Amino acid sequence: MYLKKPIWSDGPSATPENPSGSENGEETDAATMVVEELVTSLNTQRLYRELTLSLRTGLRDACAEFSFLRIRGLRSLLKTLRSIAESDSIIRLFSHTQTVSDLQLVPVLFRHSLKEGEDDRVTSLDHIFSVEPMKITSPSTDDEVAVALRVLEGCCLLHPQSTVLAHKHGAVRVMMNILSTRGVLEQGACLDALISILLDSSANQVDFGACNGIEEVAMLMRDKQADENLRLRCGEFLLLLVGHVNGKDRSPIASVNEDIRRLLGEKSASLIWAASQFGSTGDPEQRITALHIQAGRVLESLDLY
Repeated sequence: MYLKKPIWSDGPSATPENPSGSENGEETDAATMVVEELVTSLNTQRLYRELTLSLRTGLRDACAEFSFLRIRGLRSLLKTLRSIAESDSIIRLFSHTQTVSDLQLVPVLFRHSLKEGEDDRVTSLDHIFSVEPMKITSPSTDDEVAVALRVLEGCCLLHPQSTVLAHKHGAVRVMMNILSTRGVLEQGACLDALISILLDSSANQVDFGACNGIEEVAMLMRDKQADENLRLRCGEFLLLLVGHVNGKDRSPIASVNEDIRRLLGEKSASLIWAASQFGSTGDPEQRITALHIQAGRVLESLDLY
């Protein structure tokens, strides 16, 4: 409680007893601006410290040897990313943290949770004859892979430059392997993450074409024995691919429409192309609902084809 009002709380005043009120008012305005700038700077520093602490805590567990610890770290990171997405100013702070090597999320994801099984093969028996115990790392579980893909998706959407790091770790090849070998939980998360790393990334789009990505997605979508929700997610993926990723001039996947027509038939390809030509509403929930409806229509046309 103030015994006397702080100087920055009063606006300029001019009274008969204070003939120079305008000059004092200017000084008060200047003092107010200085105080506001100081408060803003201190608040930004506090938020940055809290953000870096949250990232370091999550990354520490995400690098652990045991899967249950890595899952705990990944869930913490995912929760942090969701809170970051609520504020443009925090997104800018997060983008700055991703320029610091110790705080980058993408390399940790591919070195631990999303690394391929070949990395765990034993190539030497020297540890048997040494006194140093062999370091054993538990393999990634289905839940761990799924959460890691969600973290990758959020990171690339909030910080588009992370797609460059993802490309350096062969993200598309790793994710196409997950899409073809893992279960429904990981496959659904993989489709969402794929879109995020393909956006505005020519290098990843080239890799996607080289891995025959559209053929893999179309094969899952044509498989009537596959999970119905997964097939629907494949339809949503193709709609987003045509409407957002392929909307750029000279796109590395410019032949996507022809590929879809060849793989899914003329009717399904026409529906996908027509849906991509309409502008989307600004309401996120309405966009998601419209995407579900359009994907359902594509799936119905495919089943009738």
